[in-house]
Amino acid sequence: MAVQTAFDVDFDGTVAVITGASGALGSAAVDRFREAGATVCAVDVIAPDAEDSQLERDPADESALAFYEADLTDEDDVADLMDSVVDDHGRIDHLLNIAGTWRGGDHVEETDIEEFELLLNVNLKTAFLASKHALPHLQEAEGSIVSISARSSLEGGEGDGPYRITKAGIRLLTETLAEENRGTVRANCVMPSVIDTPMNREMMPDADHDEWVDPLEIADVMAFLCSDGAAVTSGAAVPVYGEA
Repeated sequence: MAVQTAFDVDFDGTVAVITGASGALGSAAVDRFREAGATVCAVDVIAPDAEDSQLERDPADESALAFYEADLTDEDDVADLMDSVVDDHGRIDHLLNIAGTWRGGDHVEETDIEEFELLLNVNLKTAFLASKHALPHLQEAEGSIVSISARSSLEGGEGDGPYRITKAGIRLLTETLAEENRGTVRANCVMPSVIDTPMNREMMPDADHDEWVDPLEIADVMAFLCSDGAAVTSGAAVPVYGEA
């Protein structure tokens, strides 16, 4: 599928690992990085031919896309994943930590521990483990990491505290990675507000969808943060709110 982009980046000869690749934002990032010439290693627990997957595969161009099924909350699985990517493609240049989920509605005293642990595992643990096991390869390539935080992580709020907490953790993880890898691996994150996805439209049918940000626009920013154009940027939390 053709992607309209605001600028040109050249990722020819690089390898990008994109987690949460079967979702709306993940599949947009896959398209963007493939268009820029990267070999994309798309990672998710949902296979591309599954009913809920939005990741499209082009049988005529399989060399640019490899799918890896992995449980990113399991450290052994993540370690094996990164080893497999390097065995298959020789390197890792970009890691996009997009895997995540949203839950909300309850105050802290009414929140089930299972819901808190789900958000902690899917939103933060996945990014921590993927970063941990990709880092030795990213350090060799002097590569980059971009993760997904959220606008709501900037302050406390009513009803979705655990989500905000995990997304604030992404910002602190990003700053830590940037500090620990200064001069070798750049780490940044983006902070969406409401993304224009089929799920969000279904959840909020009466909202003004024209104010929401298209996943492809966010993918464009993520590509820029991985590009030479952002060579002096690390440790940043970049707003991608649009008009939302």
